[in-house]
Amino acid sequence: MSRPSFGNELLRGRLRIDLLDPLPDAGIDADAEAFLARLRAFCADKVDGRLIERDDRIPDEVVEGLRDLGAFAIKLPREYGGLGLSGVCYHRALMIVSSAHSSLGELLGAHQAIGLIQPLRLFGTDAQKRELLPRCVREISAFALTEPDIGNDPFRMRTTATGTDDGGYRLDGVKLWTTNGTIAHLIVVMALVPPSESGPGGMSAFVVEADAPGVTVEHRSSFLGLRGLENGVVRLHGVRVPQSRRIGPEGQGLQVALAAQDTGRLSMPAVCAAAAKWSLKIAREWSGVRVQWDRPIGEHEAVAGKIAYIAATAFALEAMVEVSGRHADAGLLDTHTEAELAKLFASEQAWRVADELLQIRGGRGYETAESAAARGERGVPVEQLFRDLRVGRIFDGSSEALRVFIATDALADEEKTPVERSAPATPPPGFGDLAGHLSFVAATGAELARHLADGRQRWGEAVAERQLFLGRVVDVAAELYAMTAACVYARALGGSAPELADAFCRQSRQRVAELRRRLRDDTDGDDVALARRVLGGDFTWLEEGVLDASIEGPWIAEPAPGPATRPNLHRTIRR
Repeated sequence: MSRPSFGNELLRGRLRIDLLDPLPDAGIDADAEAFLARLRAFCADKVDGRLIERDDRIPDEVVEGLRDLGAFAIKLPREYGGLGLSGVCYHRALMIVSSAHSSLGELLGAHQAIGLIQPLRLFGTDAQKRELLPRCVREISAFALTEPDIGNDPFRMRTTATGTDDGGYRLDGVKLWTTNGTIAHLIVVMALVPPSESGPGGMSAFVVEADAPGVTVEHRSSFLGLRGLENGVVRLHGVRVPQSRRIGPEGQGLQVALAAQDTGRLSMPAVCAAAAKWSLKIAREWSGVRVQWDRPIGEHEAVAGKIAYIAATAFALEAMVEVSGRHADAGLLDTHTEAELAKLFASEQAWRVADELLQIRGGRGYETAESAAARGERGVPVEQLFRDLRVGRIFDGSSEALRVFIATDALADEEKTPVERSAPATPPPGFGDLAGHLSFVAATGAELARHLADGRQRWGEAVAERQLFLGRVVDVAAELYAMTAACVYARALGGSAPELADAFCRQSRQRVAELRRRLRDDTDGDDVALARRVLGGDFTWLEEGVLDASIEGPWIAEPAPGPATRPNLHRTIRR
């Protein structure tokens, strides 16, 4: 029996506030509180974020300390040696560690959100769970899907898993940007099984020992931000994997990958919420001590507007994580769409929060924390935040891809059951001054459903190619979900929380108004035509007069099959 989904209902034009309110308990019991307190103390006392920035590496003793705390197995059931705590506790833990240094959130998230734990819990056999899940308490796992020619299109995969005489598989291929891959003990590898007499083959998931013969980490990647991230290129050549290490049936690897992403999609919003909360603290403190024209800058309207935006957005991001996370833990709703909307909205808005904070800090925002400290001022790593958050719009499904995925699912639902153009539902009582915002959500949600239906009628099946149009529809839906989550969370918290929810909703409605205007009046056709002429070389004259500082080489590296020709950069952190 399928579970109801608030996000799906919203895209169908129905505000089902009853699915979100009342908010389930957070599941933070005495054990969770004690764990979070230990984790906070460890990060405050033992994690030196500046050292990680300088060395581009998380010290082994930090990894070992996190293991000792149980931070690698927060949600893992106790029967397998884990802490058995809630998803909400996991999200709050990510907020703590990522505020100590962003790479710590990626280390724990890649292991628990999309690494071995989730695929095994969802698709593993009892024997696989008994054998492998206890290892995940102290051993690090990674998920290897991306390849040099694969971004959001897994059907271009080249890594193969050919059958062997003993019923196992031989894996060959090259995986790119495998987070935790350079230090992992266990890697979930996605590979194509050729069709055969024994089965249809297809994309499948395998558990590979990182120290198995034929597994080589041939490059550790460096990025704009996220220094300390253990991410690299993993080559597989003739890697033997027994049938017992295949997760799920042959050909169901994509389902394994998508399901793991679904359950882990809230990791990024949790990190974004933490970044926004820290940004609020810095904006408040700095804007009160920095004086210009005889007043603290926070009293100037231009800066006050930025502070209000950061405060309201920080509240909304936390609300989305809490509301989505609590309902995911409760298990009564299908939170797939809500998690996607939260990831899209959080990554886009957190990046803007970082940009506004940098602007508030001025030249000090652009200067590194180390440089400021060296000349005698407080070292505030705003430029690091700016660099680190940018990847959120790319990782775990780019914003552009998520908009298409969400819209495609909504179109499929609309085709199965055409939307009924009825009056929007009236929000239930109890929301006080926030009720008007929920009425706006209801009316605008109904309008979105009509846009989707009208788009299909106008363009037919080609509506799926109208990505700019669909993107605006999804962006409005994300705003509406954020508004609803803010209202529900504010009602649960009480106190001054409704003031923040009201401020956020009023700001959100301004953004929605602009998106709605662009749904009626856009330049999409002209822009696409111009892009085609650019791609056709009509305007290369505009590129003249500058130098290209790129390092020569192919745009996309061709992964040559065969044995490794480079040293193995894999390192093992003591278990």
